[in-house]
Amino acid sequence: MAAHSRSEFPALEGAGSSSSFLDHVSRSNPGLLPFGQSLPAGAMPATPHGTTIVALTFKGGVLMAGDRRATMGSMIANRHIEKVFPADRYSVLGIAGTAGIAIDIVRLFQVELEHYEKIEGTLLSLEGKANRLGAMIRANLPMALQGLSVVPLFAGLEAGEEAGRLFSYDVTGGRYEELEHHSVGSGSVFARGALKKLWRPELSLDEAVAVGVEALIDASDDDSATGGPDLVRRLWPVVYVVTDDGAARVGQETLAAVVEAIVALRTIERREA
Repeated sequence: MAAHSRSEFPALEGAGSSSSFLDHVSRSNPGLLPFGQSLPAGAMPATPHGTTIVALTFKGGVLMAGDRRATMGSMIANRHIEKVFPADRYSVLGIAGTAGIAIDIVRLFQVELEHYEKIEGTLLSLEGKANRLGAMIRANLPMALQGLSVVPLFAGLEAGEEAGRLFSYDVTGGRYEELEHHSVGSGSVFARGALKKLWRPELSLDEAVAVGVEALIDASDDDSATGGPDLVRRLWPVVYVVTDDGAARVGQETLAAVVEAIVALRTIERREA
């Protein structure tokens, strides 16, 4: 394995904290990291890409949901990929872009937060989590310029608080705090339009789940890379909510009922039109 110098990772320069697992690996064995590699010249082969992720606030927390489709060019590479993950007890992370690198970054981010908690004896602040994720995305910029981009969506709340926060990123690691709701991925334009119509202040948890699922259904209706709920295979979106009780995945039975209610209502409305 080729040796790497720390200067190859300018986004991590100056981090220097012993509580950072990423900083330790970037100094000791950067070849283990999912980014910073040099790829051979030539056309980039097709790789699985994941879309679409939506996130929204509700009364008492935040919700994040992702469809289950990964595409590779014009092909469906995977029908049941998971794109939303718990980052730690009070935050969740959704990924769009090159699936393989994105999932590795998710795992690295999870270890980074766990390592910080073990070293410092406390959770990293939500602002700190968002900043560290931005550093990881910035470190992936050389890969992004070669066509292997990763664009995450991050959400969570501070322990003991009820107001959730949302953060989006660009491929350079730029971090932007979003208000109320947001979406990333190829179907994000359509999902965002649905969120603007469906979201309202003080949504309950159940209402937020319905809004997130319906936004993904709207995205799948117009974006071929976004997979809608699969009634035959019984595949539903991956949905996580974060409240003061922590991050929790919404159950399959709950999602099935939400999907079937939305489909039934739209069927009735079309027949009555």
